[in-house]
Amino acid sequence: MDLEKVIETRRAYRALDKVEISENIIEQLAKAASLAPSCYNNQPWKFVFIKSQEKLERLFEAYSKGNEWCRMASLVIAVISKKEDDCIIGERNYYQFDTGMATALLLLKATELGFVAHPIAGFNPQIVSSIIQLPSLYEVITLIIVGKKSLDLSALTKPWQIESEKNRPERKKLKEFCFIDNFEN
Repeated sequence: MDLEKVIETRRAYRALDKVEISENIIEQLAKAASLAPSCYNNQPWKFVFIKSQEKLERLFEAYSKGNEWCRMASLVIAVISKKEDDCIIGERNYYQFDTGMATALLLLKATELGFVAHPIAGFNPQIVSSIIQLPSLYEVITLIIVGKKSLDLSALTKPWQIESEKNRPERKKLKEFCFIDNFEN
């Protein structure tokens, strides 16, 4: 699949089917993330690939209301970083930006491999940290819910969730966020 097709295909679907996730798939996802640029090549990102059924079930208590669909994950990737692992220039901390770039490459690789990789903000980071035994210096930036796209939308209870599965939510027009030479409000 060419890059433009991968970018256009990537979607944050919620209706998922379970699928086997091999060590080879995890390695391919991690390799894609490892190629991301970072400030002084610090590579501040860390990923915890959670695939055991026991740990996946323990994560249920970490999901926010409305994220019940996450229970169908075949794999959950905890995206981790800490400020001290990357450039700090004045008041600018680059660790989240650099970790975001690595995460974006991982999402695109998952799409290329035929998976849904849906990052979420709706979770309790303290519960996740406890489950994965994360040292307190680190921050859970996001969780990525991975599975195969399902055509069965019955698990999605909110009408807007069902609608967003059927049709890609509208994207902003380029003129709303893309400017030449000067910012325009």
